[in-house]
Amino acid sequence: MTLAIYTISDLEKLSGIKAHTIRIWEQRYGIINPKRTETNIRYYQDDDLKLLLNIALLNRNGLRISKIAKMTQQELAEKVASVSEINFEYGTQLDALTLSMIEMDEWKFDRIISTNIHQIGFERTMLEVIHPFLDKLSVLWLTGSINPVQENFIGNLVRQKLIVAIDKVPMPNGPEAKKFILYLPEGEKQELSLLFMHFLLKSRGHQVLYIGQDISISDLADVQKIHNPDFIFTMISETFSKEPIHNYIQSLSEQFPTTQILLTGYQIISQGVVSEKNIRVMPSLDETIEFMEALK
Repeated sequence: MTLAIYTISDLEKLSGIKAHTIRIWEQRYGIINPKRTETNIRYYQDDDLKLLLNIALLNRNGLRISKIAKMTQQELAEKVASVSEINFEYGTQLDALTLSMIEMDEWKFDRIISTNIHQIGFERTMLEVIHPFLDKLSVLWLTGSINPVQENFIGNLVRQKLIVAIDKVPMPNGPEAKKFILYLPEGEKQELSLLFMHFLLKSRGHQVLYIGQDISISDLADVQKIHNPDFIFTMISETFSKEPIHNYIQSLSEQFPTTQILLTGYQIISQGVVSEKNIRVMPSLDETIEFMEALK
């Protein structure tokens, strides 16, 4: 098994502790001992990263670095566990979830998320804890600071939570319920965000037909003929390879002229797609939720 290798820049991104501070802690307290390559370049491994994440979490919660440096490994772990359970501040939650990802510790992840759900409910846990964490995760992935296995591990755990939450919401049947089709175009991978949209819509009393990923316009047309929805919702964050994104959106508009199409995602925003005809752009999650609330 190949050990993960981190630079001090990786440690800074993952822990939020400046590289300069990490070096001072190394020199003054000896808390981390970096290895060196044959050309004398320092590097770090998983154990170093886990230790630093624990130290960063405790330090942000008021413990002096001099005191933390004297703790045994067991004392450190016990203190981190107790702080993670009682402190619901934004930074502490992100630190604890990052640790659970790096360690691939399902029990730790579940304890953090389940405690939050109990305290503030599932929707607020998604908005205030999981959503910011996934934003951080995407940055770490882009910069190469985490590997695909760690990302998939956490992604699958979040997916499980979302599916359970969706299943718990009663099926809407009121006359005021709007009907939505949710899908992702071919090549798009934002399934967690789409599942969260499913939860948000269903919990507000709307009917949702979730048809998943890699859906072509012809497939979508087949579903539309059967269900005749009020809205079609999708998100486009990946770069379109088959055709310009504006051409794809025009095809959607022409194929479904009597259905309002709701669009969001990085590519929609960055390429300046505007609302027109039966196309409505959702620039942010907050505005999307406001739109849902206005439908009630």
